[in-house]
Amino acid sequence: MAVRTFTMPKSLNESLATEQPPLSDADRSTVNGVAGNYSASEREPLASNGPTRRPGITYAAQDKLPKLPIPELEDTCRKYQAVLAPLQNRREQEDTAAAVQDFLKNDGLELQARLKKYASGKTSYIEQFWYDSYLNFDNSVVLNLNPFFLLEDDPTPARNNQVTRAASLVISSLSFVRAVRKEELPPDTLKGTQLCMYQYLRLFSTARIPTGNGCQIAQDSGSRHIVVLCKGQFYWFDVLDDNSDIIMTEKDMALNLQVIVDDAEQTPIQDAAKGALGVLSTENRKVWAGLRDVLTREEDSNNAECLGIVDSALFILCLDYTEPKNGAELCGNMLCGTSEVVKGVQIGTCTNRWYDKMQIIVCKNGSAGINFEHTGVDGHTVLRMASDVYTDTILRFAKSINGQAPSLWASTSPDPSKRDPASFGNVSTTPHKLEWDMLPELSTALRFAETRLADLIQQNEFQILEFAGYGKSFITSMGFSPDAFVQMAFQAAYYGLYGRVENTYEPAMTKVFLHGRTEAIRVATHESAEFVKTFWADTTPQHKVDALKKATQKHTALTKECAKGLGQDRHLYALYCVWQRAVDEEGAEAASSNGYSSPVDAASDRGVTSQRGSISPSPPQSPTKDRDNKNTSGSPSSKPPLQHIPSLFSDPGYDRINTTILSTSNCGNPALRHFGFGPSSADGFGIGYIIKDDSISVCISSKHRQTKRFVDSLEAYFAEIKRLLRSVKKGEGTGRSRVRESEGEKKAGKAKVIKADGQGVSGYVPEGENEAPLEEEEDEGLGGYGFFDAGMLLQALKANQEEKERTSDKAVGSARRAIGKKLRLSEY
Repeated sequence: MAVRTFTMPKSLNESLATEQPPLSDADRSTVNGVAGNYSASEREPLASNGPTRRPGITYAAQDKLPKLPIPELEDTCRKYQAVLAPLQNRREQEDTAAAVQDFLKNDGLELQARLKKYASGKTSYIEQFWYDSYLNFDNSVVLNLNPFFLLEDDPTPARNNQVTRAASLVISSLSFVRAVRKEELPPDTLKGTQLCMYQYLRLFSTARIPTGNGCQIAQDSGSRHIVVLCKGQFYWFDVLDDNSDIIMTEKDMALNLQVIVDDAEQTPIQDAAKGALGVLSTENRKVWAGLRDVLTREEDSNNAECLGIVDSALFILCLDYTEPKNGAELCGNMLCGTSEVVKGVQIGTCTNRWYDKMQIIVCKNGSAGINFEHTGVDGHTVLRMASDVYTDTILRFAKSINGQAPSLWASTSPDPSKRDPASFGNVSTTPHKLEWDMLPELSTALRFAETRLADLIQQNEFQILEFAGYGKSFITSMGFSPDAFVQMAFQAAYYGLYGRVENTYEPAMTKVFLHGRTEAIRVATHESAEFVKTFWADTTPQHKVDALKKATQKHTALTKECAKGLGQDRHLYALYCVWQRAVDEEGAEAASSNGYSSPVDAASDRGVTSQRGSISPSPPQSPTKDRDNKNTSGSPSSKPPLQHIPSLFSDPGYDRINTTILSTSNCGNPALRHFGFGPSSADGFGIGYIIKDDSISVCISSKHRQTKRFVDSLEAYFAEIKRLLRSVKKGEGTGRSRVRESEGEKKAGKAKVIKADGQGVSGYVPEGENEAPLEEEEDEGLGGYGFFDAGMLLQALKANQEEKERTSDKAVGSARRAIGKKLRLSEY
């Protein structure tokens, strides 16, 4: 078996401290040892193939990007109180205010100074703390950290079979890899401003490696192969040469994949499941670290070599043997796999995964998705990759019909079928099956890992809503930001079920800054709370619409602030981490009195990191008096500064703001059917949504907290709010064309519609990024509904709407002589 070694990199601290700019193509070839082995034409086979290159465009603007600003302490504390206010009663608000004032007068000033000093030599003040929060997470990454994308089906039905679809996706993914490595990928932009592209360096050939002291991110920048999982069995073969050119045609790729499927079929699935070592990647991280030691300790075993090949692969391709019956099952399969036990053996697709790397998953019927390790990349980055890959699959098929069809890439790999075989170098394109030595310890560990994974899968449920009533076009025509509009829908649907306003998280992209990630938008505001109460009250429709407008405008303003790096969550978390480091450096034991012996312990046990990038640290909840001369509770003390828990972090409000009930994220475009993740708290919901022109897709997960009922409530709200808005508009602004609008009553003084759909980044919808509020008239609605049964209400609303439309049609007909029968567009 051909084997390549995989060297463990330096720690993340060292890597970040010595971060180098991306290599040029010439430098990269030299590093890989190519320059001395191949001629110039072999090293650059594209010299006479394709359009002229523009080298280095991907990272050209990196040096010009500003650093993420550290907000003013007073502003952060003010915003902290504001986001907590809707979640607290008056007494709790007073306690938080007192804690904030104490923090501002005492510990906060010193922590802010320490943070500024720490950040002076760093690329970003939050970056290392961000990575630590992810890498110190000890629990399973399944349903806790890794999100998923569900791609739309291939528009050519004949290509929606597993092998054909998988081969097409792999070839397009390799084209994306090539564009990144050759720095030909056009940078993401936002209103003409180039965004940070650093995350693309961490997208491929990376792996999350567990150790006894947290995880590390390992990367093999010269990786040339992929790993294929089929029925829990591992295969690999090379797909790129040393110049990052693709060395296989799509037909060759399909042949390889068919050979793998046929070979995997030779082993009964129950026998294969007993050796499906991918299940171990779902274990607790410390347990998994110990098992990796078992895999590598035997000198005469090839387990270490097999592990190196998996870790260093460009990505994992998972070929599932199942065909999920509906959208909810498809989403569950992409997020965590299926659990099916036959004769005491787990044969579900949960055994056909490796969660420490990016995975492209293709079902038997061609349905495809992506599950990705979230530490180094955010949804917006993977969305760009997924969108480009999906687009390229269509364009390449079009090019096979018409050779003049356009290409997505600045240059393409030379046709592998026309190249001199010697130009490929030392590659192996024939599939190899990895043969693991199943030691008794591994067999036992695999059994226990599988049962724990099955428990985890059974503890969660998934429901989807594919709302086709309207989408971005209708929402913007009504004068609303689509993202803010949908966020208020979540608030209203939840309040309608439970009568409470809960802590809600949405990420705002901060890639306008160097190494930017996200900031947390706290959706529950005074305005949103007033809106949901007004919506469910017995009041006039105009009052309800006015309240909705105020709430959405507030949400849009918050999003703008957060996108500028001026939110409160990341700043407070950085201050908390600085305090933890100060305690550790000064040898204090104050934290241990609250159950934490070090910052690592605190991050592991309470620093829960949500799967979308929501760093949600929950520090100790009560003040301590260990070696401090100021006590957060107000009693005297004689201990030095920072050896106690600062008052703000011991405030119960800080724990509450970091316990998210509605964890939401807007990340999608037409290439995706769904996007989702698991809930970030035991009694919470995970809500991924995509706002398309004429539809809204929502995937909701929870630990069996009436998820279906919540989906029904949301659908009922969407139907009701549309009826309210249309009744106010009197039939205008329903997404019709200008010609159709002219058939209705003439509008007086219509305001200009400014679209606010968050799709300003090269056609890709950023996570949680919406734009300016819309100055458009709003509409009315019916009120007076209390806590309702969503299904019954939805039926009533539909019947009411149909009757109103019939009456409206009669009125139009009597006002003017019509030729023929007018069609009701709302029926289509």
